[in-house]
Amino acid sequence: MKLYYITLNNSDEARQIGRALLEQKLAVCVNWFPITCAYIWKGEITEEPEVVLIVKTQSGYREQIEEVILQHITYTNFIAEISPTEINKGFLEWLNAEVPLPLKKLERLN
Repeated sequence: MKLYYITLNNSDEARQIGRALLEQKLAVCVNWFPITCAYIWKGEITEEPEVVLIVKTQSGYREQIEEVILQHITYTNFIAEISPTEINKGFLEWLNAEVPLPLKKLERLN
């Protein structure tokens, strides 16, 4: 299982990307929420609102997820892949039932 932590400009982008990932069976669940981002840009500290999209999915879908994101935004954002070490059995069963393992991963398992 993988989690993706993705920063976006607003909730509309998160909703569109999240729904596209669900429709394409690239995720079993997505969450988004507003945050405040502070960063250094051209030597100045800047603060602005941002939205985080968390994507819950199988391992092996990073490229496809990034392709979906690029269909909805044109700016450089942050995408982090996180590998949880402990996941409850019920959630994993749901994930495995709804999101197929990528073909490459299935080939390695056989």
